[in-house]
Amino acid sequence: SVPFQGKRNQAAEARTPFTSTPACCGVLPFCVGCNSVEKKIYVNLNYTVPCVRLLNATHQIGCQSHLSGNVGVLHVLESEENLDWVLHSGLTPPYLVILDCSVILFCPLRSIMMKLKNGSSRVAGVAVVTPNANPSQGTSPHTSCPNENTGVYTENYDPTMARCNVTVWNPLGTGLSYEEFDFPIFAMKEDNDTQVIRQCYMDHNRAGNGSTPQYPLCAMQLYSHMSAVTDTATCMRRNNINFSLSPEMVCDPLSDFNVWASTRPLNNTAKGHKEGESVVLAAARLDSRSFFFDIAPGAESGVSGFVALLAAAHALRNATQEAPPPRNILYAFFHGETFDYIGSSRMVYDMEKNNFAVDLDNIHSVLEVGQVGLHAESRLWLHSDPVSRKNSSVNEEVKKLILRLQSAASGLNVSVEEPGFSQPLPPSSFQRFLRARPIPGVVIEDHRSAFTNSFYESMYDNAEYLNISYPPDLTPDEQLEYVTDTAKALTEVATVVARTLYIQAGGAESRLGSINADPQMVTRILYGFLVRSNNSWFQQLIPSDLVSHLTDRPTNFYVGVAQQPGKPTLLVQYLLANLTGSTVNVSQDDCWNQRVEEQDKESKHMYSYLWVQGAAPPNSTERVGFCMRSAARLSKALSPAFDLHEYTSKDYSTWTESRWKTIKGRIFLVASHELEMLTLGVGVGVLLTSLMLTYIMSSKADILFSSGREPANATY
Repeated sequence: SVPFQGKRNQAAEARTPFTSTPACCGVLPFCVGCNSVEKKIYVNLNYTVPCVRLLNATHQIGCQSHLSGNVGVLHVLESEENLDWVLHSGLTPPYLVILDCSVILFCPLRSIMMKLKNGSSRVAGVAVVTPNANPSQGTSPHTSCPNENTGVYTENYDPTMARCNVTVWNPLGTGLSYEEFDFPIFAMKEDNDTQVIRQCYMDHNRAGNGSTPQYPLCAMQLYSHMSAVTDTATCMRRNNINFSLSPEMVCDPLSDFNVWASTRPLNNTAKGHKEGESVVLAAARLDSRSFFFDIAPGAESGVSGFVALLAAAHALRNATQEAPPPRNILYAFFHGETFDYIGSSRMVYDMEKNNFAVDLDNIHSVLEVGQVGLHAESRLWLHSDPVSRKNSSVNEEVKKLILRLQSAASGLNVSVEEPGFSQPLPPSSFQRFLRARPIPGVVIEDHRSAFTNSFYESMYDNAEYLNISYPPDLTPDEQLEYVTDTAKALTEVATVVARTLYIQAGGAESRLGSINADPQMVTRILYGFLVRSNNSWFQQLIPSDLVSHLTDRPTNFYVGVAQQPGKPTLLVQYLLANLTGSTVNVSQDDCWNQRVEEQDKESKHMYSYLWVQGAAPPNSTERVGFCMRSAARLSKALSPAFDLHEYTSKDYSTWTESRWKTIKGRIFLVASHELEMLTLGVGVGVLLTSLMLTYIMSSKADILFSSGREPANATY
């Protein structure tokens, strides 16, 4: 995400080598080629991603270091039993533990972390080596009942279904992401840095034959001091304390932007109820998270759903233009859903306050696409709310929607079924709409009851887990075009969604055969988000000033704290515009000014105009840009609690992220305590001796530095 002006420089500090100015350079203008003393002592780590501190209405979670960083002697953990050296028997505490799950059998991460937390007086920090391959056993650092306090199932709605009493959705959830640690925890790549660390440990710290390691020992220092403490109410109050002309903020609300579009343009200037407008809401979530803020690939938990919806929107473009159905279809991609439904609760709030293009009275029904990676089998499960279905009119509409989904799947290689027993909705954005009023709706998932996602909200929920792989020796452009089995499966899901939306909006069933998602489009989107966003196709669909945001690694879907749209938000917005909009022949200036020509004053109310850099013609390096006109827009995804200043709200998300100044790690050799004391003592002795000599020489200066004088009457 794009940081606040003057906020943290976390992304740059976390992913780039650390440099320092040589000690003499800058003092002596003639100093050329001099070496830094710091560089001779420290080896800085190039890639470090921390666990950061988050706060809500009641408490704080996450990790932090001391202001000057935490220093500890390195200890590579080789088994869970090996923890005894760190917690009890080691003679040189505190220790900084290197945790590599690829060498620890089963690697019970929560068990290890909680033991280290309980013995934190001997633990300076933890560095987790992220393996190049996923573990064989599933694990989720999220809770077993995600968003249990802010969904629709409360004591007032239906106490029997509250707090996952019927279905525990994430049985592998350990809750590790919601623990608080008073020492830093960093993630490191399996690369040259980790090899240097292991070699340093083997050379200096590894005890052999029961002996005690001898000094000097290899040590590590981790910096991740967090400014905010206690809870959101406390940190927001401190934000408002102004003791200087440039007050220092300590935390920021988690926020970004929702992306939305409609098949029939809506006047976005005239907010509130649209008379005669009936809207089918098609929803998916954008964000994800893991224990480490900058590693949130969200392949199954988020990407599978919004990619299927993007492909469905593309499949519907021609059908809705050639034979528009009576009802409008509103595509909504919600951000911040991981943290108590930030995006969806904001849209519902805006609809209630007449601050959105439509209101809740315009919503006919909801179809949400959740986790649809289809791991176990080619079967989708249709989840609905048993409480709202007690209303006969809602129940009838839900039955019709389910029948349309089943009809849309006929002839495809995917089946759709109801779970067959009464249970609440899984964690979904639709729950926030149900909190406002009973609305007919269905949530599509690939699980009947508990999640089939073994790595829910984990750094292992990645392309490998979705079985996205490519034949060897393919170039990046060839990988971009290669249709994987996962892309084929998601194409089937997207086709079901598209056909259902068309019929739900009142379209003719005779046109269903022509509504098909494009597997080539699906595989490109998956590659762009889960493998590398810096690819030739994405480059064509965005403006030139966004190209620098594209990277050669998977996209991070953590919501962040940006006042401007983050990278995932912008990519989805431009993708949605290109997949649902059309090219218009206007100048770049007119496109930027949201108009077809200079006298056009109305188009901007109905359409959004986006200039993209396009592709370069053959035998040319100059790209040919063009203007996309679509109904794709952004709306704020900031919890209403921060507009209302209700920082202890039980109805809305109150999550904030602490600010920080420095994120870095480095290793060095540390001398024994005795040698350090001896060095200090010698230094103090030299200082005192120097002072004494200076005093003596100063007091006897007239004798020591006097010169004989010749008589005034001396003659030669």
